[in-house]
Amino acid sequence: MTTYDPSNIFAKILRGEIPCHRVYEDAHVLAFMDVMPQADGHLLVVPKAPSRNLLDADPAIFGPLMAAVQKLARAAKQAFGADGVLIKQFNEPAAGQTVFHLHVHVLPRHVGMELRPHSGKMADHAVLARHAEMIRAALG
Repeated sequence: MTTYDPSNIFAKILRGEIPCHRVYEDAHVLAFMDVMPQADGHLLVVPKAPSRNLLDADPAIFGPLMAAVQKLARAAKQAFGADGVLIKQFNEPAAGQTVFHLHVHVLPRHVGMELRPHSGKMADHAVLARHAEMIRAALG
């Protein structure tokens, strides 16, 4: 297994070296808007503890991580009037992982609406900021 690289983009976001549209933060996780969203309200939830992915993570992080994912999934569903929520998590390149810091995707879903492709094109930051505010409002 490859080792954790502390220069990955999510580690830089956690250290405040790269900006993000923050939605939620506690002692264990940070959640922010995906800059290439596949659906409106697409969030990323990352543990603060360094781990490449689920395969090398300390099992102690999963409780706080999944509790935050659940909390954010409920808020995103409410904020976007979604019919459901898709939770995705990838491990290693063969499974689709492109950023090698453990992270969970939270995507509000509406019946009949296809996911947008992960095109590599960044979304408008004003839209992402508005979506982050909508989810923060739903969190209360």
